[in-house]
Amino acid sequence: MSPVVTTEVCPLADLLLRAAHSHPDRAALILPSARASYAELRAGALSIARSLLAMGARRGAHIALLIPNSVEYAQALFGVMLAGCVAVPLNTRHRAAELGYIIDHADIFAILTSRHDEDPADLHAVLEEALRGAGSDGGRRRIALVRGEAPGIALGRRAFLRLGEAVTEAQVESVRRCVRVRDPALIIYTSGTTAHPKGCVLPHEAVTRGPVERARHRLSVGDHDVTWAAGPLFHIGSLAPFIGSVGVAGTFLTDSWFDAGRAIRLMTEHGATLAWPWFSAIAQAIIDHPGFAPERFATLRHLFLIAPPALVDRVQDLLPETEILQACGMTETAGIFALSDRSEDRLSRSTTQGKAYPGVEVRIVDADSGVDLPDGHMGEILVRGYNVMDGYWADRARTDQGIDADGWLRTGDLYTRLPGGSLVFAGRCKDMLKVGGENVAATEVEAVLAEHPAVKIAEVVGRPDIRLDEVPVAFVELRAGRTIGEDALIAHCRARAAGYKVPRAIVFMTDAEWPMSATKIDKRALRARLA
Repeated sequence: MSPVVTTEVCPLADLLLRAAHSHPDRAALILPSARASYAELRAGALSIARSLLAMGARRGAHIALLIPNSVEYAQALFGVMLAGCVAVPLNTRHRAAELGYIIDHADIFAILTSRHDEDPADLHAVLEEALRGAGSDGGRRRIALVRGEAPGIALGRRAFLRLGEAVTEAQVESVRRCVRVRDPALIIYTSGTTAHPKGCVLPHEAVTRGPVERARHRLSVGDHDVTWAAGPLFHIGSLAPFIGSVGVAGTFLTDSWFDAGRAIRLMTEHGATLAWPWFSAIAQAIIDHPGFAPERFATLRHLFLIAPPALVDRVQDLLPETEILQACGMTETAGIFALSDRSEDRLSRSTTQGKAYPGVEVRIVDADSGVDLPDGHMGEILVRGYNVMDGYWADRARTDQGIDADGWLRTGDLYTRLPGGSLVFAGRCKDMLKVGGENVAATEVEAVLAEHPAVKIAEVVGRPDIRLDEVPVAFVELRAGRTIGEDALIAHCRARAAGYKVPRAIVFMTDAEWPMSATKIDKRALRARLA
């Protein structure tokens, strides 16, 4: 008989309170230069919640977080939750104009930010510029530093926390107990094909149920799990694992920026049992680093990796005792909606992205007609379940376009479902090239390029063509010390793929030249470069 997996749903703040009660002295969060126990995380979050209420924040108020990965970020996130408010994590790489748009659009009550030597930029200065260009209310928004002190528009950390002395813990508790599991917990803005980012409204059930269930029943190794994630906590790809870690009172390892050497030292020093490098470039940097050695990862039992088969195979060879998992996910689904089964073999783990996660439904449909397609046919994947966002903030038109009356989310992603239920990712609908009437999935060409031993990273986009509508062009970064010319790399593809799939040109890139979004290469910027 299969083990019973019970459903647990609770508001996000409750996860921290439970972990702080059961394991107060256990490290909740560790960075190379800072750490916090669960008791310390709770105390810091409570102080921030008291100060927010003293500022006048009411249940459901939108609180923006412009803070890099840090103890203070975690305390601010849970402080917002304890106060019954909604957290709006902001990308610390955004420019002033981008921040100004989101701050205006998201109806922000207060902004919690940072002024610290490890910040990726002068966030305080960027925020000042953003608010100068914001709407008429921009100058009156409440801004406080939860990390550091600075003159200017923001209330310093000490002064902000002093505000909370007028609010009791009992008052915080009274507000927290009113939060419902389908109330909004987060609004995470995600970029797409539109001019402005869209704010995904994610309820507490969506952001806690799946991550905690996976952490407890699918990914746990025992009483104490140690999770490492490479990405920023304003991104769902790292925030969801962090929430799962808190849900099982685990220890979460991260950094304010990614450096392969620092990541290796952090994971090996603290015995990581679960790792989320997520994307090819991050995994590649770790296994190619001089400090990498398989024996240093003896405690690692699970590793998430979305990458071409050649890289997945290489990682499986290097770490044979680690279960390599692939997954499907997006911000609109609060992270993962499909995941590798325990029973899947090596080939499946290299070539598919898992199966629909229990409690989540998927359909594969023709992107134009919406008609369901049989297994083995590529189409747009639709998702329905507890994890799907409630909609896009303050945008009824986009919400209605994205979620139908029956609750199915149009993801804009292309997949094929195999007869056994495994899903194979084929790229975004907009990444599907039409070459002389033939469909070409960019990911298919990228996988062929990645088979060449000289290729480190490959990204394929379409270039307009008068005769064929568009043709594939590849952007490629080579491995250190390896060389290959454009003609030779095109010949490699021609020997392995139909002629219409072969790149018409290769653009060689260095590591520093890739245009990046929060966690991955920005293909829109690559298309713009071709234009």
